[in-house]
Amino acid sequence: MKNFVKTLIDLVMGAVIPIIILDRFSGPEALGPVAAYIVAAMIPVGWVFIDLFFITKKFNFITSYVGFTSLVGGLLAFWFVDGITYAFKDTVGWMLRTLIFGGSILIGKPILKLFFAQALNADTPGKEQALNRLMSEPSVIRATNIATWIVVVESALAGIANFFLNWWMVLAPFGSELFNQQVAQVNAITRVALSVPSMLAFMIAMWIMFQAIYKQLPSEEGKQQLDSDFWDLVKLREGRELELS
Repeated sequence: MKNFVKTLIDLVMGAVIPIIILDRFSGPEALGPVAAYIVAAMIPVGWVFIDLFFITKKFNFITSYVGFTSLVGGLLAFWFVDGITYAFKDTVGWMLRTLIFGGSILIGKPILKLFFAQALNADTPGKEQALNRLMSEPSVIRATNIATWIVVVESALAGIANFFLNWWMVLAPFGSELFNQQVAQVNAITRVALSVPSMLAFMIAMWIMFQAIYKQLPSEEGKQQLDSDFWDLVKLREGRELELS
């Protein structure tokens, strides 16, 4: 329930409120087109940093990545462009994700491994070392690369779709009320339609990695693997490895 509420708030702050501001407050009797555009762009950025510094209060790889991409988005808000250049600007976030994830594979350090390790919360040096040994197994490395490529391909396709939707729909010149309304219309599509396949890609990628990792873990006597605590299985694996060495 807590995760659902957090996701709902993220959606409202990241998409719903900015769209409302662009659509309803861009007129000269309200904020005006430029001010409304900047306010709408800053609300998601502000929410991310409020969440990081005052609510979540967790500074790790995942939160650093989210903070970095939000900061880039905030800075780009002050690049006042329209037409094909605006379509490019609005697609920078997808381009960054594609380059970061794809580049991490090329240098032999698939970034999804860090996301996965963070999700497992290896909160002691012993757990971190055991997890590193587990994730160094050839089959796990192969699964991690495949999982990361899934995210790369999805991000690239989403970026292409986002670029052409913006190029096709946002036709008015920057600084006009119509420009803001067209941005609101395309955001209403992309912020939802492109988020669904993105979440599915991450879920599939994580499932592939979990499958590969659990194949390397033993089972506790009288229990199914999923009925046991993950770290208990890792500890059991470590013990058996010591016995064999």
